[in-house]
Amino acid sequence: MMESTAIKLPPEAVDLTRLRGKNLTQVVDIQKLPKVLLHEHLDGGLRPRTVIELAEEQNYRGLPTRDAKDLADWFHRGAQRGNLPEYLEGFQHTTSVMQTPEAIERVAFEFIEDMYEDGVVYAEVRFAPILHIHSGLNQDEVVEAVIRGLERGQQTYGVEWGLIICAMRHLSSSLEAAELAIRWRERGVVGFDLAGGESGFPPKKHVEAFQAIERANFYITIHAGEAFGPESIWQALQYCGAHRLGHATRLRDDIQTMPDGSLKLGPLAQYILDRRIPLEMCLLSNVHTGATPTLEEHPFGKFFERGFRVSLNTDDRLMSDTSMTRETKLAAETFNLSLADLEKLSINAMKSAFAPYDDRISMIYEKIKPGFAKARS
Repeated sequence: MMESTAIKLPPEAVDLTRLRGKNLTQVVDIQKLPKVLLHEHLDGGLRPRTVIELAEEQNYRGLPTRDAKDLADWFHRGAQRGNLPEYLEGFQHTTSVMQTPEAIERVAFEFIEDMYEDGVVYAEVRFAPILHIHSGLNQDEVVEAVIRGLERGQQTYGVEWGLIICAMRHLSSSLEAAELAIRWRERGVVGFDLAGGESGFPPKKHVEAFQAIERANFYITIHAGEAFGPESIWQALQYCGAHRLGHATRLRDDIQTMPDGSLKLGPLAQYILDRRIPLEMCLLSNVHTGATPTLEEHPFGKFFERGFRVSLNTDDRLMSDTSMTRETKLAAETFNLSLADLEKLSINAMKSAFAPYDDRISMIYEKIKPGFAKARS
C-alpha cells in the first residue's frame, strides 16, 4: 500500500517550486514528506494478515476467507458500495478480533509502525471502547491496552500520537464515553468524538455528553456532514461545541459557485471559514461511502483554494485501501497542488491537532518545516 514514485534526476534539472500535480509527484517522494493524520479509526486500519491471525487466536469463525490477499480484496469491495451503512459492515469483523488486551495492544502498536513507514510524524487515532468489551474486558481495560500499544510504538519508532474516544451515535452511552475520555486524558487521550451513521441520529441527542467534555475544558471533534447535510454540521457546532469537524463534505451545500467561478458562502460556511474550524477531509472514503460521486467532484479542492483549514486523512486504511501517502498523492494530482500546498496541509493539520500548544509548535518547526526543506533541497 505504500507508494514511492520518485524519479532520480540531477538537482539542477528540477525547480520544485514550479511543479504541480503529477509533475510534482513524479519527482518528489511523497512517502518521505512529513505528514500529520487527524482522522483514522483504529478498527478500520488493521492489516489483513493481522485480522486473520487474531481470528485464529480468538477462535473467531466469521471471516469470509483466511487468505490475506482475498480478505483485503473483500474489505475493499465491501467499502465501495456507495453508502455509509454498507461501508461500515466490515467493522463487524475487525472489532470481533479486537476483544483481548493482547489483540488490542498489537493493533495499536502496528498502527504506529504503519504511520512510521508512511512518513507520518504525528497521528491521532480514534475508536469506540464499547465495541471491544464482548469477551469480558471493561472499557478502562480496553483503553489501557490501546495506550500500551501506542506507547510501545512511539518508543520504537518515534511517531507521536493522541487517542480520541468515540461515542456511537446510535447508542445511549455517550455520556459514559465522555467520562471515560476525561478519565484517561492524562495518559494520552486528547479528545472526544461522535461516530457512526448520521441519518436518524443527530448530534444534539448527545448534548449531555458534550457538555461534560466542555465543562472539563476538553476537546471535541464530531463526524458531521458526511452522509447528512449542513444541518448535521450546524448541530455539531452550535449544540455540541465541536472544535473540529470530521469530513464536513456536505458543507458544499452551503456554498454556491457563481458564473465567474467565485464562491458565495452561506452563513454556516462563512462562520466555519471565519472561525478557522478545521475540516478533517478523507478523499477516498468519501467516494466509497457516496459522500461525493467522484474524486474530481470532491469539495476539498474548492475548500482549500478558498482558505478553509482543511487537512488530509485516511479514515479507514483497510476498508478504503489507502494511506497518507496515497491520499496526499491523489490530492496533489487531482487538485494540481504544489509542494508548498502540501506543506500547508501538514501545518494545517498540526495547528488543528489536540496536542498541547508547545508540542504543536515543536512538531511544525522541528519536523514538518525541516522535512519539506529537505525535500526542496
